[in-house]
Amino acid sequence: MTILDSSHEEHSAPSTRSQRPANSAPKPPASDSFLDRFFQITQRGSTLAREFRGGLVTFFTMAYIVILNPLILGGFSADNAPTDVAGGWLSAAQVGAVTGLTAGVMTILFGLIANLPFGLAAGLGINSFLAVSVIQEVTWAEAMGLVVINGILIVLFGITGARTAIFRAVPKELKAAITVGIGLFIAFIGFVDSGFVKATAGGPPVQLGNGGSITSVPTLVFIVGLLAMGILVARKVQGGLLIGIVATTVLAAVVEAIFRIGPASAGNPGGWHLNTPVLSGQLVSAPDLGLVGQFDLFGAFGRIGGLAATMLVFTLVFTNFFDAMGTMTGLAKSAGVAHKDGTFPRLKSAFIVEGFGAIAGGATSGSSNTVYIDSAAGIGEGARTGLASVVTGLLFLGSMFLTPLTSVVPLEVAAAALVVVGAMMMAQIREIKFSKFTVALPAFLTIVTMPLSYSIANGIGVGFISWAIIGAASGKAKKVHPLMWVVSAGFLVYFARGPINLLLGA
Repeated sequence: MTILDSSHEEHSAPSTRSQRPANSAPKPPASDSFLDRFFQITQRGSTLAREFRGGLVTFFTMAYIVILNPLILGGFSADNAPTDVAGGWLSAAQVGAVTGLTAGVMTILFGLIANLPFGLAAGLGINSFLAVSVIQEVTWAEAMGLVVINGILIVLFGITGARTAIFRAVPKELKAAITVGIGLFIAFIGFVDSGFVKATAGGPPVQLGNGGSITSVPTLVFIVGLLAMGILVARKVQGGLLIGIVATTVLAAVVEAIFRIGPASAGNPGGWHLNTPVLSGQLVSAPDLGLVGQFDLFGAFGRIGGLAATMLVFTLVFTNFFDAMGTMTGLAKSAGVAHKDGTFPRLKSAFIVEGFGAIAGGATSGSSNTVYIDSAAGIGEGARTGLASVVTGLLFLGSMFLTPLTSVVPLEVAAAALVVVGAMMMAQIREIKFSKFTVALPAFLTIVTMPLSYSIANGIGVGFISWAIIGAASGKAKKVHPLMWVVSAGFLVYFARGPINLLLGA
Protein backbone atom coordinates (compact mmCIF):
# COMPACT_ATOMS: atom_id res chain seq x y z
CA MET A 1 0.00 0.00 0.00
CA THR A 2 1.48 3.34 -1.09
CA ILE A 3 -0.36 6.39 0.17
CA LEU A 4 1.75 9.26 -1.17
CA ASP A 5 3.87 7.67 -3.87
CA SER A 6 1.69 5.61 -6.17
CA SER A 7 4.10 6.12 -9.05
CA HIS A 8 6.91 4.17 -7.40
CA GLU A 9 6.34 0.44 -7.35
CA GLU A 10 7.18 -1.41 -4.15
CA HIS A 11 10.13 -3.76 -4.51
CA SER A 12 11.54 -6.50 -2.40
CA ALA A 13 15.05 -6.48 -1.01
CA PRO A 14 17.83 -6.61 -3.61
CA SER A 15 18.52 -10.04 -4.99
CA THR A 16 22.27 -9.73 -5.27
CA ARG A 17 24.33 -11.20 -2.48
CA SER A 18 26.46 -8.08 -2.18
CA GLN A 19 23.45 -5.92 -1.41
CA ARG A 20 21.94 -8.14 1.25
CA PRO A 21 23.12 -7.28 4.79
CA ALA A 22 25.82 -9.59 6.05
CA ASN A 23 23.86 -10.42 9.18
CA SER A 24 20.56 -11.22 7.44
CA ALA A 25 19.05 -14.64 7.99
CA PRO A 26 17.42 -16.84 5.30
CA LYS A 27 13.98 -15.64 4.21
CA PRO A 28 11.30 -17.06 6.55
CA PRO A 29 8.23 -18.87 5.22
CA ALA A 30 5.38 -16.71 3.92
CA SER A 31 2.61 -15.61 6.28
CA ASP A 32 -1.00 -14.65 5.58
CA SER A 33 -1.29 -12.25 8.54
CA PHE A 34 -2.49 -8.69 7.92
CA LEU A 35 0.69 -7.19 9.35
CA ASP A 36 2.84 -9.37 7.11
CA ARG A 37 0.91 -8.35 3.98
CA PHE A 38 0.63 -4.66 4.87
CA PHE A 39 4.31 -4.18 5.76
CA GLN A 40 5.59 -6.88 3.35
CA ILE A 41 7.60 -8.40 6.17
CA THR A 42 8.24 -11.81 4.61
CA GLN A 43 8.90 -10.26 1.22
CA ARG A 44 11.79 -8.31 2.73
CA GLY A 45 13.18 -11.35 4.49
CA SER A 46 12.13 -10.38 8.01
CA THR A 47 9.82 -11.63 10.76
CA LEU A 48 7.44 -10.05 13.24
CA ALA A 49 9.89 -10.79 16.05
CA ARG A 50 12.75 -9.02 14.24
CA GLU A 51 10.58 -5.99 13.49
CA PHE A 52 9.44 -5.62 17.11
CA ARG A 53 12.97 -6.19 18.37
CA GLY A 54 14.40 -3.71 15.86
CA GLY A 55 11.82 -1.11 16.85
CA LEU A 56 12.76 -1.54 20.51
CA VAL A 57 16.47 -1.17 19.78
CA THR A 58 15.93 1.94 17.67
CA PHE A 59 13.90 3.51 20.46
CA PHE A 60 16.51 2.74 23.10
CA THR A 61 19.27 4.25 20.97
CA MET A 62 17.12 7.34 20.18
CA ALA A 63 15.45 7.81 23.57
CA TYR A 64 18.19 10.19 24.67
CA ILE A 65 16.60 12.91 22.51
CA VAL A 66 13.64 13.10 24.91
CA ILE A 67 16.14 14.16 27.58
CA LEU A 68 18.70 15.99 25.46
CA ASN A 69 16.36 18.17 23.37
CA PRO A 70 14.89 19.91 26.46
CA LEU A 71 18.41 20.57 27.71
CA ILE A 72 19.35 22.24 24.40
CA LEU A 73 16.16 24.23 23.79
CA GLY A 74 14.82 24.83 27.27
CA GLY A 75 15.41 24.96 30.98
CA PHE A 76 13.62 25.17 34.31
CA SER A 77 13.99 28.96 34.56
CA ALA A 78 15.26 31.89 32.51
CA ASP A 79 18.58 31.56 34.33
CA ASN A 80 19.39 28.11 32.91
CA ALA A 81 17.59 28.25 29.55
CA PRO A 82 18.53 29.83 26.21
CA THR A 83 16.65 33.15 26.09
CA ASP A 84 15.58 34.89 22.89
CA VAL A 85 15.87 38.57 21.91
CA ALA A 86 12.76 39.35 23.94
CA GLY A 87 13.92 37.44 27.01
CA GLY A 88 11.59 34.52 26.35
CA TRP A 89 12.50 30.91 27.12
CA LEU A 90 11.05 27.42 26.76
CA SER A 91 10.14 25.13 29.64
CA ALA A 92 12.26 21.96 29.63
CA ALA A 93 9.28 19.89 30.80
CA GLN A 94 7.13 21.17 27.96
CA VAL A 95 9.91 20.65 25.39
CA GLY A 96 10.35 17.08 26.63
CA ALA A 97 6.63 16.41 26.20
CA VAL A 98 6.41 17.76 22.64
CA THR A 99 9.67 16.00 21.72
CA GLY A 100 8.13 12.63 22.55
CA LEU A 101 4.79 13.54 20.97
CA THR A 102 6.20 14.72 17.64
CA ALA A 103 8.76 11.93 17.37
CA GLY A 104 6.06 9.36 18.11
CA VAL A 105 3.50 10.66 15.63
CA MET A 106 5.98 11.27 12.79
CA THR A 107 7.78 7.93 13.24
CA ILE A 108 4.47 6.05 13.16
CA LEU A 109 3.37 7.95 10.04
CA PHE A 110 6.70 7.26 8.39
CA GLY A 111 6.35 3.55 9.11
CA LEU A 112 2.79 3.38 7.79
CA ILE A 113 3.33 5.52 4.68
CA ALA A 114 6.96 4.93 3.66
CA ASN A 115 7.19 1.38 5.12
CA LEU A 116 10.82 1.84 6.12
CA PRO A 117 12.44 1.14 9.53
CA PHE A 118 13.54 4.74 10.13
CA GLY A 119 12.88 6.68 13.32
CA LEU A 120 12.24 10.44 13.28
CA ALA A 121 12.94 12.92 16.09
CA ALA A 122 14.20 16.44 16.68
CA GLY A 123 17.41 16.93 14.68
CA LEU A 124 20.39 17.79 16.84
CA GLY A 125 22.03 20.03 14.25
CA ILE A 126 19.01 22.25 13.77
CA ASN A 127 17.98 22.47 17.43
CA SER A 128 21.50 23.58 18.34
CA PHE A 129 21.47 26.12 15.50
CA LEU A 130 18.19 27.52 16.82
CA ALA A 131 19.37 27.71 20.43
CA VAL A 132 22.80 29.19 19.69
CA SER A 133 22.26 31.45 16.68
CA VAL A 134 18.68 32.04 15.56
CA ILE A 135 17.17 33.22 18.85
CA GLN A 136 19.88 35.85 19.10
CA GLU A 137 17.91 37.62 16.35
CA VAL A 138 14.27 36.53 16.81
CA THR A 139 11.93 35.15 19.46
CA TRP A 140 11.40 31.44 20.03
CA ALA A 141 7.95 31.61 18.42
CA GLU A 142 9.41 33.37 15.37
CA ALA A 143 12.29 30.87 15.16
CA MET A 144 9.82 27.98 15.14
CA GLY A 145 7.89 29.79 12.41
CA LEU A 146 11.04 29.69 10.28
CA VAL A 147 11.30 25.94 10.96
CA VAL A 148 7.72 25.49 9.72
CA ILE A 149 8.52 27.44 6.51
CA ASN A 150 11.61 25.26 6.08
CA GLY A 151 9.40 22.18 6.34
CA ILE A 152 6.85 23.52 3.85
CA LEU A 153 9.60 24.10 1.29
CA ILE A 154 10.98 20.59 1.80
CA VAL A 155 7.51 19.10 1.34
CA LEU A 156 7.10 21.07 -1.88
CA PHE A 157 10.48 19.76 -3.09
CA GLY A 158 9.19 16.26 -2.36
CA ILE A 159 5.77 16.68 -3.99
CA THR A 160 7.18 18.23 -7.18
CA GLY A 161 9.76 15.46 -7.46
CA ALA A 162 12.70 17.88 -7.20
CA ARG A 163 14.09 16.07 -4.17
CA THR A 164 13.75 12.69 -5.86
CA ALA A 165 15.41 14.00 -9.03
CA ILE A 166 18.38 15.28 -7.04
CA PHE A 167 18.63 11.97 -5.23
CA ARG A 168 18.67 10.03 -8.51
CA ALA A 169 21.32 12.35 -9.96
CA VAL A 170 23.84 11.37 -7.28
CA PRO A 171 26.30 8.69 -8.55
CA LYS A 172 26.07 5.32 -6.82
CA GLU A 173 29.70 5.55 -5.64
CA LEU A 174 28.95 8.85 -3.92
CA LYS A 175 25.85 7.32 -2.31
CA ALA A 176 28.03 4.49 -0.99
CA ALA A 177 30.53 7.05 0.31
CA ILE A 178 27.68 8.85 2.10
CA THR A 179 26.74 5.57 3.80
CA VAL A 180 30.32 4.89 4.87
CA GLY A 181 30.74 8.48 6.05
CA ILE A 182 27.62 8.22 8.18
CA GLY A 183 28.91 4.97 9.67
CA LEU A 184 32.20 6.64 10.57
CA PHE A 185 30.30 9.68 11.84
CA ILE A 186 28.02 7.78 14.21
CA ALA A 187 30.96 5.72 15.46
CA PHE A 188 32.83 8.95 16.19
CA ILE A 189 29.73 10.30 17.98
CA GLY A 190 29.76 7.15 20.11
CA PHE A 191 33.45 7.57 20.95
CA VAL A 192 32.97 11.23 21.90
CA ASP A 193 29.72 10.72 23.85
CA SER A 194 31.31 7.94 25.89
CA GLY A 195 34.43 9.94 26.74
CA PHE A 196 36.59 7.41 24.91
CA VAL A 197 38.04 10.30 22.91
CA LYS A 198 38.07 13.93 24.05
CA ALA A 199 38.98 17.32 22.68
CA THR A 200 42.28 18.79 23.86
CA ALA A 201 43.25 22.36 24.67
CA GLY A 202 46.56 22.01 22.84
CA GLY A 203 48.31 19.44 20.69
CA PRO A 204 46.16 17.04 18.64
CA PRO A 205 42.45 17.95 18.23
CA VAL A 206 41.36 14.83 20.16
CA GLN A 207 43.00 12.30 22.41
CA LEU A 208 42.19 8.97 24.01
CA GLY A 209 40.29 9.48 27.26
CA ASN A 210 41.94 11.85 29.72
CA GLY A 211 45.58 12.52 28.93
CA GLY A 212 45.82 9.47 26.69
CA SER A 213 44.31 6.91 29.09
CA ILE A 214 40.89 5.76 30.27
CA THR A 215 40.27 7.24 33.71
CA SER A 216 36.48 7.15 34.23
CA VAL A 217 34.29 4.20 35.21
CA PRO A 218 31.45 5.16 32.79
CA THR A 219 33.91 5.04 29.87
CA LEU A 220 35.03 1.62 31.08
CA VAL A 221 31.38 0.52 31.07
CA PHE A 222 31.19 1.79 27.47
CA ILE A 223 34.16 -0.40 26.51
CA VAL A 224 32.62 -3.44 28.19
CA GLY A 225 29.32 -2.78 26.44
CA LEU A 226 31.02 -2.29 23.09
CA LEU A 227 32.85 -5.60 23.37
CA ALA A 228 29.74 -7.41 24.63
CA MET A 229 27.57 -6.12 21.80
CA GLY A 230 30.30 -6.83 19.28
CA ILE A 231 30.62 -10.44 20.48
CA LEU A 232 26.85 -10.97 20.41
CA VAL A 233 26.57 -9.57 16.87
CA ALA A 234 29.62 -11.50 15.67
CA ARG A 235 28.09 -14.72 17.00
CA LYS A 236 24.79 -13.77 15.26
CA VAL A 237 22.82 -13.94 18.51
CA GLN A 238 19.20 -12.97 17.87
CA GLY A 239 18.54 -9.67 19.64
CA GLY A 240 22.26 -9.14 20.22
CA LEU A 241 22.15 -5.34 20.26
CA LEU A 242 19.05 -5.20 22.46
CA ILE A 243 20.50 -7.77 24.86
CA GLY A 244 23.72 -5.79 24.94
CA ILE A 245 21.95 -2.49 25.66
CA VAL A 246 19.86 -3.98 28.48
CA ALA A 247 22.76 -5.93 30.01
CA THR A 248 25.13 -2.97 29.89
CA THR A 249 22.46 -0.71 31.42
CA VAL A 250 22.06 -3.21 34.27
CA LEU A 251 25.83 -3.24 34.70
CA ALA A 252 25.85 0.57 34.75
CA ALA A 253 23.11 0.60 37.41
CA VAL A 254 25.05 -1.86 39.57
CA VAL A 255 28.24 0.18 39.19
CA GLU A 256 26.37 3.37 40.12
CA ALA A 257 24.80 1.71 43.18
CA ILE A 258 28.26 0.61 44.40
CA PHE A 259 30.43 3.63 43.57
CA ARG A 260 27.88 6.49 43.60
CA ILE A 261 29.52 8.11 40.58
CA GLY A 262 26.76 10.61 39.82
CA PRO A 263 26.17 12.76 36.73
CA ALA A 264 29.01 14.40 34.82
CA SER A 265 29.63 18.05 35.69
CA ALA A 266 32.44 20.58 35.96
CA GLY A 267 33.24 19.23 39.39
CA ASN A 268 32.71 15.60 38.39
CA PRO A 269 34.15 15.11 34.87
CA GLY A 270 34.21 11.34 35.34
CA GLY A 271 30.46 11.05 35.89
CA TRP A 272 27.70 9.61 33.70
CA HIS A 273 26.75 11.65 30.66
CA LEU A 274 23.14 12.71 30.03
CA ASN A 275 21.52 10.06 32.26
CA THR A 276 22.52 8.53 35.58
CA PRO A 277 21.47 4.83 35.58
CA VAL A 278 19.21 4.87 38.61
CA LEU A 279 15.44 4.87 39.15
CA SER A 280 14.13 7.26 41.76
CA GLY A 281 11.11 9.40 42.48
CA GLN A 282 7.95 9.54 40.38
CA LEU A 283 7.95 7.16 37.42
CA VAL A 284 4.79 8.37 35.62
CA SER A 285 3.68 11.94 34.94
CA ALA A 286 1.14 13.61 32.63
CA PRO A 287 2.74 15.49 29.71
CA ASP A 288 2.37 19.27 29.43
CA LEU A 289 1.64 20.04 25.76
CA GLY A 290 1.34 23.80 26.20
CA LEU A 291 3.90 24.52 23.46
CA VAL A 292 1.80 22.98 20.69
CA GLY A 293 0.83 25.71 18.22
CA GLN A 294 3.05 28.37 19.80
CA PHE A 295 4.81 29.56 16.64
CA ASP A 296 4.78 32.78 14.61
CA LEU A 297 4.98 31.95 10.90
CA PHE A 298 6.10 35.32 9.48
CA GLY A 299 7.15 37.25 12.60
CA ALA A 300 10.88 36.88 11.85
CA PHE A 301 10.50 38.67 8.51
CA GLY A 302 9.02 41.68 10.24
CA ARG A 303 11.58 41.71 13.04
CA ILE A 304 14.87 41.29 11.12
CA GLY A 305 13.82 41.92 7.50
CA GLY A 306 13.17 39.66 4.53
CA LEU A 307 16.80 39.18 3.48
CA ALA A 308 18.11 38.11 6.88
CA ALA A 309 15.12 35.84 7.51
CA THR A 310 15.52 34.28 4.06
CA MET A 311 19.18 33.45 4.76
CA LEU A 312 18.14 31.73 7.99
CA VAL A 313 15.54 29.69 6.10
CA PHE A 314 18.14 28.84 3.43
CA THR A 315 20.47 27.47 6.11
CA LEU A 316 17.67 25.42 7.68
CA VAL A 317 16.55 23.99 4.33
CA PHE A 318 20.03 22.97 3.22
CA THR A 319 20.88 21.35 6.55
CA ASN A 320 17.51 19.56 6.78
CA PHE A 321 17.35 18.55 3.10
CA PHE A 322 20.78 16.97 2.72
CA ASP A 323 21.20 15.58 6.25
CA ALA A 324 18.00 13.58 5.72
CA MET A 325 18.89 12.56 2.18
CA GLY A 326 22.28 11.27 3.26
CA THR A 327 20.88 9.52 6.31
CA MET A 328 18.14 7.76 4.36
CA THR A 329 20.67 6.67 1.74
CA GLY A 330 22.83 5.00 4.36
CA LEU A 331 19.94 3.44 6.25
CA ALA A 332 18.32 2.01 3.10
CA LYS A 333 21.59 0.36 2.11
CA SER A 334 22.06 -1.03 5.62
CA ALA A 335 18.53 -2.43 5.59
CA GLY A 336 19.13 -4.14 2.24
CA VAL A 337 16.14 -2.39 0.62
CA ALA A 338 18.17 -0.11 -1.66
CA HIS A 339 18.14 -0.76 -5.41
CA LYS A 340 21.29 -0.90 -7.53
CA ASP A 341 21.13 2.84 -8.24
CA GLY A 342 20.88 3.65 -4.51
CA THR A 343 17.15 4.48 -4.55
CA PHE A 344 14.73 2.62 -2.32
CA PRO A 345 11.00 1.76 -2.15
CA ARG A 346 8.57 4.65 -1.68
CA LEU A 347 11.35 7.18 -2.06
CA LYS A 348 9.04 10.10 -2.80
CA SER A 349 6.75 9.22 0.10
CA ALA A 350 9.71 9.08 2.47
CA PHE A 351 10.89 12.53 1.41
CA ILE A 352 7.43 14.05 1.78
CA VAL A 353 6.76 12.56 5.22
CA GLU A 354 10.20 13.64 6.41
CA GLY A 355 9.36 17.18 5.27
CA PHE A 356 6.17 17.10 7.32
CA GLY A 357 8.37 16.16 10.26
CA ALA A 358 10.01 19.57 9.98
CA ILE A 359 6.59 21.27 9.88
CA ALA A 360 5.36 19.30 12.89
CA GLY A 361 8.54 20.02 14.85
CA GLY A 362 8.21 23.75 14.31
CA ALA A 363 4.47 23.72 15.05
CA THR A 364 5.09 22.04 18.41
CA SER A 365 8.23 24.09 19.28
CA GLY A 366 10.31 20.93 19.55
CA SER A 367 12.47 21.79 16.49
CA SER A 368 12.52 20.15 13.06
CA ASN A 369 12.04 16.39 13.14
CA THR A 370 14.13 14.35 10.74
CA VAL A 371 15.29 10.78 10.12
CA TYR A 372 17.83 9.61 12.70
CA ILE A 373 21.02 7.77 11.88
CA ASP A 374 20.51 5.95 15.20
CA SER A 375 17.84 3.92 13.34
CA ALA A 376 20.77 1.89 12.04
CA ALA A 377 20.85 0.16 15.42
CA GLY A 378 17.38 -1.29 14.86
CA ILE A 379 18.29 -2.19 11.29
CA GLY A 380 21.35 -3.96 12.62
CA GLU A 381 18.97 -5.90 14.85
CA GLY A 382 16.99 -7.10 11.82
CA ALA A 383 14.35 -4.41 11.17
CA ARG A 384 13.46 -4.13 7.47
CA THR A 385 9.95 -2.61 7.35
CA GLY A 386 7.81 0.20 8.69
CA LEU A 387 6.44 -2.02 11.44
CA ALA A 388 9.66 -1.38 13.38
CA SER A 389 9.03 2.36 13.01
CA VAL A 390 5.50 1.94 14.33
CA VAL A 391 6.91 0.16 17.40
CA THR A 392 9.49 2.91 17.89
CA GLY A 393 6.85 5.61 17.48
CA LEU A 394 4.48 4.03 20.02
CA LEU A 395 7.32 3.88 22.52
CA PHE A 396 8.06 7.57 21.90
CA LEU A 397 4.42 8.39 22.63
CA GLY A 398 4.71 6.38 25.82
CA SER A 399 7.89 8.24 26.72
CA MET A 400 5.80 11.38 27.29
CA PHE A 401 4.41 9.68 30.40
CA LEU A 402 7.51 7.71 31.40
CA THR A 403 10.33 10.23 31.16
CA PRO A 404 12.16 8.77 34.21
CA LEU A 405 12.31 5.34 32.54
CA THR A 406 13.68 6.73 29.28
CA SER A 407 16.42 8.43 31.26
CA VAL A 408 17.74 5.21 32.83
CA VAL A 409 20.01 4.30 29.90
CA PRO A 410 23.21 6.37 30.18
CA LEU A 411 24.76 7.88 27.09
CA GLU A 412 27.77 5.59 27.47
CA VAL A 413 25.55 2.55 26.78
CA ALA A 414 23.82 4.08 23.74
CA ALA A 415 27.25 5.14 22.47
CA ALA A 416 28.47 1.53 22.44
CA ALA A 417 25.55 0.55 20.20
CA LEU A 418 26.35 3.40 17.82
CA VAL A 419 29.96 2.28 17.42
CA VAL A 420 28.87 -1.29 16.60
CA VAL A 421 26.37 -0.02 14.04
CA GLY A 422 28.98 2.30 12.56
CA ALA A 423 31.18 -0.72 11.95
CA MET A 424 28.30 -2.45 10.17
CA MET A 425 27.75 0.50 7.85
CA MET A 426 31.42 0.65 6.86
CA ALA A 427 30.87 -2.53 4.80
CA GLN A 428 29.47 -0.38 1.96
CA ILE A 429 33.00 0.86 1.22
CA ARG A 430 33.42 -2.18 -1.05
CA GLU A 431 31.16 -0.48 -3.63
CA ILE A 432 33.60 2.42 -4.13
CA LYS A 433 36.20 2.00 -6.89
CA PHE A 434 39.21 3.57 -5.21
CA SER A 435 41.35 2.56 -8.20
CA LYS A 436 39.73 5.47 -10.09
CA PHE A 437 40.94 8.68 -8.49
CA THR A 438 38.09 10.71 -9.97
CA VAL A 439 35.90 8.54 -7.75
CA ALA A 440 38.34 7.99 -4.89
CA LEU A 441 38.99 11.61 -3.90
CA PRO A 442 35.34 12.82 -3.79
CA ALA A 443 34.38 9.63 -1.94
CA PHE A 444 37.23 10.05 0.52
CA LEU A 445 36.38 13.72 1.14
CA THR A 446 32.74 12.81 1.71
CA ILE A 447 33.66 10.11 4.22
CA VAL A 448 36.17 12.08 6.29
CA THR A 449 34.36 15.45 6.26
CA MET A 450 31.29 14.10 8.05
CA PRO A 451 32.99 13.08 11.31
CA LEU A 452 35.64 15.82 11.19
CA SER A 453 33.09 18.62 10.73
CA TYR A 454 30.40 16.84 12.78
CA SER A 455 27.87 17.29 9.95
CA ILE A 456 26.36 14.96 7.37
CA ALA A 457 25.36 17.91 5.19
CA ASN A 458 28.95 19.22 5.10
CA GLY A 459 30.23 15.85 3.92
CA ILE A 460 27.62 15.64 1.18
CA GLY A 461 28.38 19.20 0.07
CA VAL A 462 32.12 18.60 -0.17
CA GLY A 463 31.47 15.36 -2.05
CA PHE A 464 29.09 17.00 -4.54
CA ILE A 465 31.41 19.92 -5.30
CA SER A 466 34.58 17.83 -5.63
CA TRP A 467 32.80 15.19 -7.78
CA ALA A 468 31.56 17.82 -10.24
CA ILE A 469 34.80 19.80 -10.48
CA ILE A 470 37.19 16.84 -10.64
CA GLY A 471 34.96 15.01 -13.12
CA ALA A 472 34.78 18.03 -15.43
CA ALA A 473 38.50 18.81 -15.15
CA SER A 474 39.31 15.17 -15.96
CA GLY A 475 37.49 15.32 -19.28
CA LYS A 476 34.32 13.62 -18.05
CA ALA A 477 32.04 16.65 -17.83
CA LYS A 478 29.30 14.87 -19.81
CA LYS A 479 29.09 12.22 -17.11
CA VAL A 480 28.34 14.82 -14.42
CA HIS A 481 24.57 15.16 -14.14
CA PRO A 482 23.34 18.78 -14.59
CA LEU A 483 21.60 18.62 -11.22
CA MET A 484 24.97 17.85 -9.60
CA TRP A 485 26.16 21.26 -10.85
CA VAL A 486 23.00 22.98 -9.60
CA VAL A 487 23.26 21.44 -6.14
CA SER A 488 27.02 22.07 -6.00
CA ALA A 489 26.38 25.75 -6.71
CA GLY A 490 23.85 25.76 -3.89
CA PHE A 491 26.38 24.19 -1.55
CA LEU A 492 28.95 26.85 -2.48
CA VAL A 493 26.43 29.46 -1.33
CA TYR A 494 25.73 27.39 1.78
CA PHE A 495 29.41 27.19 2.71
CA ALA A 496 29.90 30.91 2.02
CA ARG A 497 26.73 32.09 3.77
CA GLY A 498 28.71 33.88 6.52
CA PRO A 499 30.63 36.20 4.16
CA ILE A 500 27.50 36.60 2.01
CA ASN A 501 25.55 37.78 5.05
CA LEU A 502 28.27 40.33 5.80
CA LEU A 503 28.39 41.60 2.22
CA LEU A 504 24.62 41.96 2.03
CA GLY A 505 24.41 43.48 5.49
CA ALA A 506 22.07 40.74 6.65
